[in-house]
Amino acid sequence: MKNAAGIIEAQRNYFESDATRSYDFRLQALHRLRDAIIKNEAKICEALNADLHKSYFEAFETEVGLVIDEITYQIKHLRRFMKPRHKRTPLAQFPSKSFVMKEPYGVVLIMSPWNYPFQLTMEPLAGAIAAGNTVILKPSDYSRNTSQVMADLLSSIFPPEYIAVMLGGREANQDLLKQKFDYIFFTGGVNVGKLVMESAAQFVTPVTLELGGQSPCIVDSTANLKVAARRIAWGKFLNAGQTCVAPNHLFVHESVKDELLSHIKDSIRQYYTDDPLSCGYLPKIINQKHFERLSGLLRDTDIYCGGRMDAEKNSIEPTVIDHATYDLPVMGEEIFGPLLPVLTYRDLDSLISLIRSHPRPLALYLFSTDRSTIDRILGNLPYGGGCVNDTVVQLATSRMPFGGVGNSGMGKYHGADSFETFSHYKSILHKSNAIDLPIRYMPPSDKKLNQLRRFIGKK
Repeated sequence: MKNAAGIIEAQRNYFESDATRSYDFRLQALHRLRDAIIKNEAKICEALNADLHKSYFEAFETEVGLVIDEITYQIKHLRRFMKPRHKRTPLAQFPSKSFVMKEPYGVVLIMSPWNYPFQLTMEPLAGAIAAGNTVILKPSDYSRNTSQVMADLLSSIFPPEYIAVMLGGREANQDLLKQKFDYIFFTGGVNVGKLVMESAAQFVTPVTLELGGQSPCIVDSTANLKVAARRIAWGKFLNAGQTCVAPNHLFVHESVKDELLSHIKDSIRQYYTDDPLSCGYLPKIINQKHFERLSGLLRDTDIYCGGRMDAEKNSIEPTVIDHATYDLPVMGEEIFGPLLPVLTYRDLDSLISLIRSHPRPLALYLFSTDRSTIDRILGNLPYGGGCVNDTVVQLATSRMPFGGVGNSGMGKYHGADSFETFSHYKSILHKSNAIDLPIRYMPPSDKKLNQLRRFIGKK
């Protein structure tokens, strides 16, 4: 394969040929992508198992199935997405019509992470294809098996001048970020996201950054504790906690903490047996570096349940940490692992102030049946998105946008929002030649000024 500059040049030439712009071309590409994924489902799930020890069920539930659903949504709504959007025209511009055309940016770079290596590569790819772009994909080098499967799959159905995959580590990333793209879509950590934005600024390239953060989960005294425990344990320990929208830590009202923790412990046992390290389907930590980081975060903590590790397999069993405080190292960063620190609260106003004093998270979860509490949390805390009485599933739909705010990112995607993200919305006013009102032309006069005043404020 050519180097980055050569691939970009080939893709730019292909884009400038207008090959990707038609509805039929985009639709066919989406069908080919979906068909290839369905055909290669087993290979994809095997690669995810090799990289992260995900079971076939979890690989399909959290990656392959979501991607197929997203592509299907793009196929179903593509014609509507592509139609110009008509707008009302101001009276001062009579007679004319106003509309917004949606055109592809051009050559797009999508940089994806290792934690959901298939889903977080293919979902933005579907949006970029639907919008009519050419795409260079740069998947993570940490999830090499899945990256290779994606490279093989895409090269079998698309020419590299249309869709190309670049493999490799940090040097490949640096080489790509030296190049000029028309749009960059990045999913990953805050520090690398800043470097991506800095590189994009050299070419004034627009970016979407899907980052992360310390997403809190709140359980008040009115919550259904058994249901809350099941859904918190599921969302937190999915993919061994290596989920950007996983509950990072838990705030529970002091009056129900003991009962909630007992239910969470029961849920962990139900999901992963009495011996999670030997259950056969516990996802692993991606590599030794992250395993050692998480092991260090467990030091000097009060472990309520879990805490055992297998260094040979890079596995840590689901772990609940009681009596957590912000002074602990485990609360000093996004955990990104199967460790759940638990803090208590008594007063909702003080909790809201505490959460607002920290960077805006990608997600927030609230378990409550009290309408006033729900309204106060939803109305007073800024975050990317979240759930009331559930976790994580807010991203499992193509009908709502997904994205962060502040430190947790910028921009959004999924469904129509993916099409919008990868499209430039071009505003057009088509004026008639039948009438040419002289009011706007020089020379100025009091009469013209008075006429202009009549139009001001009329929509």
